[in-house]
Amino acid sequence: MQLGYSLWAMPDVPIDISLPHLSGLGYDAVEIVVLPRYTTALAKMDAAERRRIPALLRQHGLTLSAVNYYTALLEPDPAIFADHLAAIKETIDLAVEWTQGDQPPVVISGVGGSPGELPARMPEVIDRAGAIGDYAARRGVIVALEPHIGAAIETPDLMAYVIQQIGSPTIWVNFDISHFNVLGIPIEESVAKMLPYTAHTHVKDERGRAPNYEYLIPGEGEFDYVAYLKAMERGGYVGAVSVEISFMVQRRAGYDPLGTATTSYAVVAAAFDKAGIKRKGKS
Repeated sequence: MQLGYSLWAMPDVPIDISLPHLSGLGYDAVEIVVLPRYTTALAKMDAAERRRIPALLRQHGLTLSAVNYYTALLEPDPAIFADHLAAIKETIDLAVEWTQGDQPPVVISGVGGSPGELPARMPEVIDRAGAIGDYAARRGVIVALEPHIGAAIETPDLMAYVIQQIGSPTIWVNFDISHFNVLGIPIEESVAKMLPYTAHTHVKDERGRAPNYEYLIPGEGEFDYVAYLKAMERGGYVGAVSVEISFMVQRRAGYDPLGTATTSYAVVAAAFDKAGIKRKGKS
C-alpha cells in the first residue's frame, strides 16, 4: 500500500506548492482534483501545463493515484449531465496523458442523488455509467464511483449491487469508509463488502453517527486507522490509502491546508507503522 493525499483539501494552493510539501512530508502518492473550483481545473490547464504536471510529479517522487472530477451521475438536468459527461471524458483523456508506468491513474467521480430514489432511477444509472465505462474502456482507464452519506448510494450492500448491475469492467468504487463509519457499519464489514470492487480509497476522521456527525482531520476523531489498515492488508489491497479532508473542515476559520496535510501524515504514517505494514517504495 501507499500513503496518499487528495488535493481536494487544497483548492486554492498552487500545485508548485502542494507537491513539494507532500513529498517533503513523506507521502507516497497524490490525487489531483480538476474540478472548476481548483487551481488545477481542466479549463485552467493549457497543453504546456498538462505536460508540466507529470514532470513535477517525477521531480518530487510522487505517484499519481487518481484524478478527481467528482460530479453527480444522477444529475437531474440532462443538459447539465451532458456537460458533466464531457468533462469526465476529458478527465479520462487527461489520466491517459498523465500515466506513470503501465496503468493510468484512476478517475474518481460520484453518483449523487438522494436516499431512497435509486430504485426508480436505476435504469438511468446503468445507462449513464455504461456510457462512461465504454469510453473508459477504449482509453484503458478505471473510473471509480464513490458511495456517499446522504446520496442515493449510502451503504456497501447498495454500492456492490449497483456495480454488479452496471456490469462494466472499467467501473469500480472509490471506497471512502468514512461514509459507512458514520452509519455505524463496522470496519471489517465495510472492507469485506467493498474490497472486491475497490480501485482507490479515501480516509478521513469522524465523530458521531448520522444524522449527528462531523468529519474531522486525522487524529481528531474516532476512526481506528490501525484496524482499518490491517483489514485492508488482509483483504489484499495494494493501492493508495488517500487522506481526504472534507469541506466541513475546510470551512473552519483559519483552515491551514498545508498544516492539515502535515498533521494527517503524522497520524496515518504512524498507523502504518503500528499496523506493521510496509509502504510501497519505503525502506
